[in-house]
Amino acid sequence: MVGHLFATILIFLPLVYATEKLDKTVNQDLVSRLKLAATVYDRHQILAKDEDWIYDFNSAQPTDSYKPGSVKNANAATFPAMVGHGMTVAQLNLGPCAMLPVHYHPRATNMVIAITGNTTTWMVNENGVRTVSTTLTPGKMTIFPLGSIHCMQNNGCDDAYLISALNSEDTGTMNIAGGLWSIRDDMIRAAFGNPAMDVQTTGKNIPEVGTGSTYGSDECMKRCGMSKGKT
Repeated sequence: MVGHLFATILIFLPLVYATEKLDKTVNQDLVSRLKLAATVYDRHQILAKDEDWIYDFNSAQPTDSYKPGSVKNANAATFPAMVGHGMTVAQLNLGPCAMLPVHYHPRATNMVIAITGNTTTWMVNENGVRTVSTTLTPGKMTIFPLGSIHCMQNNGCDDAYLISALNSEDTGTMNIAGGLWSIRDDMIRAAFGNPAMDVQTTGKNIPEVGTGSTYGSDECMKRCGMSKGKT
């Protein structure tokens, strides 16, 4: 199973343009005050305006929603009203053939429901179990248990829109490719069972964190008349 996972990572490496996004805390002082609030009454004194209770995905970063795609998180960092509620809600915008790279969330179980599009997901829960693959069309949902390795791709030539709910306001995200290539080269060669592996060349297309989505498989891009980096 581990060998199969490494092979999957290698297949998608040449197409990785951006990885899971990082959320910056928009108002550290407000978040700190909410964490220190002793009662619900105190929280309401801090969140005193109606607009404090609204998160607008339409204006949230990143703004380039579907080229190739984006992940927009409403969580403790981006929406302080979420502090203390143990939840994150994410808008997943996948353009034609866009994917979310292989990753996991160390502190949250993730449930994803499709609103539009045709999206395939893959999930491995632990060593020794089979890879679970689902097809999400409008109204269908799947679950990625806490710590499970998963990814997804929009298989269509139109945009796909999904909603993700996670049971933590600080879910954490670790992209497998980026994390693996952060360790010593000789350890990577050992993991792949190939002492002659050119680690630097293989991993040169792993970029810094971007909008949360990348372009997916060559098969899909050819079918939709796309080329790398272009729509």
